[in-house]
Amino acid sequence: MPRETSRPGTSDPLAPYRGKRDFTRTPEPAGSPAVTPAASGSSRFVVQRHRARRVHYDVRLEIGGVLVSWAVPKGPTLDPNVRRAAFRVEDHPIEYIDFEGVIPAGGYGGGDVIVWDAGTWQPQEAGDPPDPAAALAAGELHMDLFGRKLRGRFVLVRTSPRRPRYGGSDRDEWLLLHKHDEFAVDGWNPEDHPRSVLSGRTNEEVESDPDRVWRSDLPAARASVPLKPSTDAVSREELSDLDRLRSQGVWRVFGRELRLSNLDKVLFPARPGEDAVTKRDLVRYSAQIAPTILPYLTRRALNMHRYPNGTLATGFWQKELPDHAPDWLPRWTDPEADPGQARTYLVVDEPAALVWAANFGALDWHAWTSMIDRPHQPTYALIDLDPGGTTRWEDLLVLARLHRAAFEHLDLCARAKVTGRRGIQIWVPIERGPGFAETRAWVEQLSKTVGRVVPDLVSWKWQVGDRDGLARMDYTQNAINTTLVAPYSPRPAAGAPVSAPIDWDELDDPALRPDAITIRTIIGRIAEHGDLFHDVLDHPQRLPVLR
Repeated sequence: MPRETSRPGTSDPLAPYRGKRDFTRTPEPAGSPAVTPAASGSSRFVVQRHRARRVHYDVRLEIGGVLVSWAVPKGPTLDPNVRRAAFRVEDHPIEYIDFEGVIPAGGYGGGDVIVWDAGTWQPQEAGDPPDPAAALAAGELHMDLFGRKLRGRFVLVRTSPRRPRYGGSDRDEWLLLHKHDEFAVDGWNPEDHPRSVLSGRTNEEVESDPDRVWRSDLPAARASVPLKPSTDAVSREELSDLDRLRSQGVWRVFGRELRLSNLDKVLFPARPGEDAVTKRDLVRYSAQIAPTILPYLTRRALNMHRYPNGTLATGFWQKELPDHAPDWLPRWTDPEADPGQARTYLVVDEPAALVWAANFGALDWHAWTSMIDRPHQPTYALIDLDPGGTTRWEDLLVLARLHRAAFEHLDLCARAKVTGRRGIQIWVPIERGPGFAETRAWVEQLSKTVGRVVPDLVSWKWQVGDRDGLARMDYTQNAINTTLVAPYSPRPAAGAPVSAPIDWDELDDPALRPDAITIRTIIGRIAEHGDLFHDVLDHPQRLPVLR
């Protein structure tokens, strides 16, 4: 983890922590110092096992509104005969206290983190009243820990003289030891106790299937964004409240009061053997899927495809946020909008905003591929496999498999999803920097290289009528304010199909269909397989030169 502590006397003790991280790439919280420290006798501590370049344990004590932290390479022990080297590192934000997840490779401290132990602590022999900050400044802190694994009297002792730790390699070296008391255990090894006290999982299990990411651009209370729907996101009680509403009423969800209307209106006609999908069903789905879809919508302008009278009527695009929208809705005003163009867009930076959009009749959610702070720099390169009138599903699968092979050859992270209609889309996460023209040219070159393998399946003609029913690999979608449907968005068709992420291996499954997964089945699919698209969130890449 970190290697520097806070500069004494600075007003922001977290400045060194922030200075080491690129929060456009890491899911860690940016943090802010707490307004007041915890009450005397109720301070918290956490020990996080962190697999970065090397495995180590981060011991963090809540002091003065931040987490004062040490990296302990071999981990703390209950053995009173063992002294552990500990290195004081920069203070961390309080909200880091329950961080468990994966920090993207390439970011500072890249690796996986679990909450190995947690509890409360009390300073001892630190004055009257106790002043742990003063004890640390003096170089020795005695403390009692009340954790799930660590209990009893511990001591932190500085072993190296205090030296400046800014811009150099000097380290603040300490020793961590356990006293001979009733909790001491000879030979106690932290590696014999590898599981998280938060989730019960090991580092390896968290790395292979993370449950959540931190969104440092959101307020601390909402910075933990689940990757999978759970009752922690929208509660059973909240869903029951929705079911109890009549055709209209006020629903309190995600801390917001939303005025809902026409809840029993049919929006999606029924498929054979199924019930029609009502507005109530759509609103429920938007609340359930919000924690999973939010990372793909946050900080991006949203184009809404509205069907207020259901999908059997004609829909229309609405980009401008209406004047009657609640004041709390996140929004972005495009400073480059021409007269007559949409200017103020909805930005789904919190889950209640998605529920509002669903109630507004937006059945199809299309977020920009660039973020609002840099609208001319996309974060994805998009490949749209658009079937023609004579294109068979098997032909489209051939094109998708050829792209899969190309990405394997290029060693690029890319993820595929069915569109919920007839097609397949592939998203390639990229570093911000190249503009849309450069990204579009790269996708065009890649797709035409793939297309040359099966020229009888593909047309490059612009007009649909000129393509003789052949498929088109539409690289032109790589343009500002030209969007592809977001993952997990419903589509305007019978049964409410979903644009569902798929595993690459599913391209070989004869049961795969582009519209088989619906708002009624996707939640169970995510619970079983996780978010199959989440790799695009933390793998920024440079597009390689194609030859």
